[in-house]
Amino acid sequence: MRQVTHWRADLLLDVRNSTGESPVWHAQEQALYWVDIPAKTLHRYQTQSGLHQQWLAPEMLACLVRGTGASSWIAGTESGMFALDTQLGDALGFTRLATVSHAMPGMRFNDGRCDRQGRFLAGTMLMDMAAAKDVGKIYQLQPDGLLRELLHGFITPNGMAFSPDGGTMYLSDSHPSVRQVWAYDYDIAQGMPSRPRPFIDMAGFAGRPDGAAMDTDGCYWICGNDAGLVHRYTPLGVLDMSIHVPAAKPAMCAFGGADLRTLYITSIRPAAVIDTSALDGGVFAIHLPHVQGVPEPTNRPAPLPLSRSDQLC
Repeated sequence: MRQVTHWRADLLLDVRNSTGESPVWHAQEQALYWVDIPAKTLHRYQTQSGLHQQWLAPEMLACLVRGTGASSWIAGTESGMFALDTQLGDALGFTRLATVSHAMPGMRFNDGRCDRQGRFLAGTMLMDMAAAKDVGKIYQLQPDGLLRELLHGFITPNGMAFSPDGGTMYLSDSHPSVRQVWAYDYDIAQGMPSRPRPFIDMAGFAGRPDGAAMDTDGCYWICGNDAGLVHRYTPLGVLDMSIHVPAAKPAMCAFGGADLRTLYITSIRPAAVIDTSALDGGVFAIHLPHVQGVPEPTNRPAPLPLSRSDQLC
């Protein structure tokens, strides 16, 4: 049995997010961006100055990717995908790019990121997780503002990541009744996943599979929600490292820092937490000198040839 190395992350910011999600490193600014979903808030923390800023959005922001402009972002929200602009002072530019046709009321986007070619993929979910309805879908944003449906049948799609060469897509369903991570072949020319296969059965490990990151060795880092852990799995699906987080619900992780060797971790602060000293909802960090993350691409969608089986909405 392979030995598992254990490390511990430290508190970076005691921000007490309700649902801190989608951390993304901005190399030019040396800053970490992330969202607090129910608070409809975009956050930025500049590591050199220690400046922490916030912008309020009209809708819940769920997942975040870099746009092509210096201050441009794209977010999956409640009703679709929007371009965000942070150069308007305290106001946040909020321009609709695409509208999603949800399967039922009460849904929003959840986890998402760009593939290695810069296409934005994101999943939807019913916010009432107790209903356990598998109405979640994976969409890909097209240059004309349409959303291409790629996959369906998820309760809580999560954990999206792409191998360093872009040829494998990882995806999880973090609902307590599922707790699975799959690997897909990913056609980098067509932007299409295929041949899903089991990668990790998280029922055999601590926590539910939440947000993920990828390192240059092709290892998959996944937050173990409810367990206060972040796990690293090799490309063969073998657990070889666990990071302890002083919060029960780590939500998503991202590599950043000047050399992409710092792992940042956002977390959730459940309403039931009454201990005022609890660190749940904070942002945590750990420097890993032996590990380097893969840079996140900016969104630069390219037109795709569509077959009759492709669905656009």
